[in-house]
Amino acid sequence: MPLRFTLRQLEYFVAVGELGSIAQAAEQVNVSSPSISAAITQLEKEFGLPLFVRQHAQGLSLTQAGRRMMEQATHILQESDLLVDLAGDISGTVRGPLNIGCLVTFAQVVLPSVRRSFELEFSEVRVRQVELNQAEIFSALRRAEIDVALTYDLDLPADLVFEGLLELPPYVMVAPDHPLAENTSVSPVELVQHPMVLLDLPFSSEYFLSFFAGLDIKSQIAERTKDMAVMRSLVANGFGYSIANIRPLNDLSPDGKPLRFIPLQQPARPMRMGLLMPTDAERANVIRAFVKHCKDQRSADGFPHLTV
Repeated sequence: MPLRFTLRQLEYFVAVGELGSIAQAAEQVNVSSPSISAAITQLEKEFGLPLFVRQHAQGLSLTQAGRRMMEQATHILQESDLLVDLAGDISGTVRGPLNIGCLVTFAQVVLPSVRRSFELEFSEVRVRQVELNQAEIFSALRRAEIDVALTYDLDLPADLVFEGLLELPPYVMVAPDHPLAENTSVSPVELVQHPMVLLDLPFSSEYFLSFFAGLDIKSQIAERTKDMAVMRSLVANGFGYSIANIRPLNDLSPDGKPLRFIPLQQPARPMRMGLLMPTDAERANVIRAFVKHCKDQRSADGFPHLTV
């Protein structure tokens, strides 16, 4: 007798396996917890196997059989997404899932606007977004966890393709009472005499510190943070200067204090923001549409939510 289960049940199963919680899985896939529980019970009945160990304090954990079944269920769901992509390619329509990654340093000022305008144009696309650092983006693209990423041209590997969109020069960020706050531009030689708040993310930190290569004295790193918002607040509260390539329209820190942005003197290399993807990514109709949409938006208004 053939097994009877649906792709939706497999989706619920994978969500619970990844999160270890029916409540969290229900929130992620936007259905009720009883619906998730019923789907798991039905799958266990059809497979004749326990998929989870129920632990009241720790939630649910996969059994050994459950881990193997989840691997196959994930594969089946990925193949079903490819069928949807193929149907869209054949029919010429833009539909199906699109997993977008974005560099965490500018995700909050770029991705929501780009995503919203894309979804309004292509209502049959199901978008999922994730914010990552540069190293995580490389890994997620290679494991096919994301289809395309908005990021910088930082240490790009040869097995991925980069499509540049926007050139962003570096700025020095200081509090209004900083000794350099009234400068119209600033050099690395001037900066190295003051404490620095370093945005300490993979590849990004190396880029910022490269401005001081060849100087007789090293930069004075007073604070390190992996959070752009924390970095801005530290600077606004006088813990040091920082360097960034994204200058939002609002020159205030998250705690409401003012910031000053000063151009870093050349030959400081600007960073290019663009789209990173696998070499064969644009074979998929939905990815081609997203790439074109980003290019069109750049040409039309140059991403007006950024100050360049």
